[in-house]
Order: sequence, then structure tokens, then C-alpha cells
Amino acid sequence: MDEPAFCPPAGYKRAAGVVIREPDGRVWIVAPTNGFGGYQATFPKGTVSGKSMQATAMAEAFEESGLKVRLTSHLVDVKRSQSYTRYYLAERLDGNPADMGWESQAVLLVPTGQLATVLNHRNDKPIIEALKKEGV
Repeated sequence: MDEPAFCPPAGYKRAAGVVIREPDGRVWIVAPTNGFGGYQATFPKGTVSGKSMQATAMAEAFEESGLKVRLTSHLVDVKRSQSYTRYYLAERLDGNPADMGWESQAVLLVPTGQLATVLNHRNDKPIIEALKKEGV
């Protein structure tokens, strides 16, 4: 997959996340357990440690949503509270939200037009904007 260089600002952790799209245009999001980090809902993501960016994104998708995915393209790089995160677009290959890990208390399938009302954290706004630019 062709993707730009990843250059996180000094002091920010490297992280990777994923926006999982269904053929009908809806996307999967997760509700972090106990609203971790102030998020009611967000996209699966995690800190890169010992894996590639792409492998981290796929692993986080499974750990947080129970879904196995195939990355389709680079979406956007976002400066978050403590991390600089590369987000990929992905499609679901297999899996079941019932297999989500302890980090999530729910997995939601949301129409893209409703993301701005479901996602409460300012860090997710650049991802929503990138999806709009992609026509998602």
C-alpha cells in the first residue's frame, strides 16, 4: 500500500488506528470501557510497539472490535492528546463484535452522516473530515 512518510512530532507516541467500512457506507466504532480517555466512542487505535503501523492497526481492530480487517488505504495522520496516529481505511473480512476485548464495552455500526453526533471527542473530528474528503 502506498502511504506517505510518518513523522510524529517530538514527544508524541506513535500510534495506528483504523476506520472499518461496510459496503453500505456504515463504519464500525468502539465504546472504550469506562469512557477511557474521555471517549464515549471512537475508532480502534493503539500505540505502536514492536509491530509495523499496518500490523498495529489490524491488531487493534481485532482487539477492540472483534473484527478482522484488510487495510485498503491511508486515510489521515492525526495529532491526538498523547499520540500522533496514522489512520487507515479498512474493510471487514471476518470476525464478530462479540469477540471484542476488555478495552471496549460496546461496538457500534454507525452511518457516516451520524459520526459527528456519536463521536464526542475533539480528536476524532479530523478523522471525520478526512472521511468526508474521501467521499465516505
